[in-house]
Amino acid sequence: MTKTTLEKKWEEDTKNKSVLEKAYKGGKKKSDPDSLDPKALDQSVIDQLPEPTGWRLMILPFKTKKVTEGGIHLVDKALDRQQAATVLGYVLKVGPMAYSGERFSSGPWCQKGDWVLYARYAGSRIDIEGGEIKILNDDEIIATVSDPEAILHNF
Repeated sequence: MTKTTLEKKWEEDTKNKSVLEKAYKGGKKKSDPDSLDPKALDQSVIDQLPEPTGWRLMILPFKTKKVTEGGIHLVDKALDRQQAATVLGYVLKVGPMAYSGERFSSGPWCQKGDWVLYARYAGSRIDIEGGEIKILNDDEIIATVSDPEAILHNF
């Protein structure tokens, strides 16, 4: 079977993705072709991101898949709306004062490399090449998640 011009263009475009885009492999679950694989992030890319100051955390939001289970392709506007509503993310960096002081006498609520839940409108969104990151205060973390596949993202 020969490939159409559109299929060839798509393959070429996917080869030229940024390093951050390559970390996103898709949708709801790690097994989906579009789920986020934080281990695919190159440390040099993470080092280039801004350092969170004070008691702040840098989160890489979970990205929804571009095609629904029913085969419907979602437009960029719908994906952006879903991305803004995302409440699950991966902790990339932790500020130097995060989880210090009397309020956190039992220790930090999360650390670098954890999957966390946070409030829908918490933090500040920063657009970067290939996606976005969020900067949140340490007390905006609602829970840690051991298995991100257990959290359902309905659209």
